[in-house]
Amino acid sequence: MPQTLPHVSSNLNGAVAGGSPVPATLPQAANHGGELGPKALDHVETALTYLVDKGEKPAVYVTPIGEGEPRRDAEYAPYRVQISDARPLAKNLSLDREGFSLLRHDTDVVNFYDEDEVKSVYYPEMERLVKDATGASKVLVFDHTIRVDGGNKQDANGEELVTRTPVRNVHNDYTDRSGPQRVRDLLDAEEAAERLGKRFAVVNVWRPIVGPVEASPLAIADARSVAPDDFIETDLVYEDRVGEIHNVAHSPKHRWYYFPKMAREETMLIKCFDSATDGRARFTAHTAFDDPTTPADAAPRESIEIRTLVFF
Repeated sequence: MPQTLPHVSSNLNGAVAGGSPVPATLPQAANHGGELGPKALDHVETALTYLVDKGEKPAVYVTPIGEGEPRRDAEYAPYRVQISDARPLAKNLSLDREGFSLLRHDTDVVNFYDEDEVKSVYYPEMERLVKDATGASKVLVFDHTIRVDGGNKQDANGEELVTRTPVRNVHNDYTDRSGPQRVRDLLDAEEAAERLGKRFAVVNVWRPIVGPVEASPLAIADARSVAPDDFIETDLVYEDRVGEIHNVAHSPKHRWYYFPKMAREETMLIKCFDSATDGRARFTAHTAFDDPTTPADAAPRESIEIRTLVFF
C-alpha cells in the first residue's frame, strides 16, 4: 500500500452501479507529456474505444440488469494509446485540475453485495469522504453500481447477484443537461431551485470490492487534455426516461492515467460534472481497458462506484 496517499478513515461502527476487446492492428494515438507528469512515467500501451463522431446525436439503450449489454446506436473505433502510472503523482492530483484523485479509505462494509449494508454503511461513509475531500456544504449519495467482469457473480447459495459489466468505451457520466436534471429529480422543487443557483458537482467514487485489481482496470484522462468539443452528448434511453451522458471523440492530445493494482482500501474520486465554468475541470473521460500486463490467471475485476451530488 503506498504510504503517500491522503488517508480518510471511517468513523462508522455500522453493521456488517460495453464493448469487446479490440484487435492488435489499430490507429496510433500520440502520447503527450504535459503538466500532469513527465513522459518518463511507467506506462502500458493498449487500445481504447472511442466514439466516431458523425455529427448526429448517438444513443445508448439501457437494458435491465441481468438482461445483456446496452444497445448502442453509434459507431466506435479503437485507438492505441499510452496509459501512464499515476501513482507517483497521487499526492498532487486535484479534482479541480486533473478531474480525479486517489484517496485511501478504510471502509466498515463487510459485504458489498448486501444492498442494505451498502446503503446503511457505505453511503454515509462516502458522503463524509467526498465532503472532506471537496469542502462541500452537503453531499448526497444517490446511486451505486457494482461491476464484475463477465457480469456473472453468485452468492453462497448459488443465486445470481445484481451486477453490470465494466464499460469499455470512453465516456463521461453527466452533461450540462443531465447534471442539473439529477438535482431536480432528487430534491424537492424549493431546495433544487436554491441549490441550482449555486455551484454544485457530480463526483463518482470508484473502489475495488476485492484487490488488487489486475483485470479491466479503470483509465482516466487528465481533464485539461480533453477539449470541450471532444465530449459528445448522447441520449441514455431507459424504459421510463431519457437521460444524457457524454461519449468521447478521439484526439491525440488526450493524456491517460491509471492506478495499477488498486486495493480495496483505495478509492478513486472522479468529477463527472461541475456547474462552475471558471476554468476548473468540469468533465472527466474514463473507461475500463485491457491491460496487456494482466496475468492470464487474474481474477475478474469486481468494483463498486458511488455517485454523489456535491453542493457548495
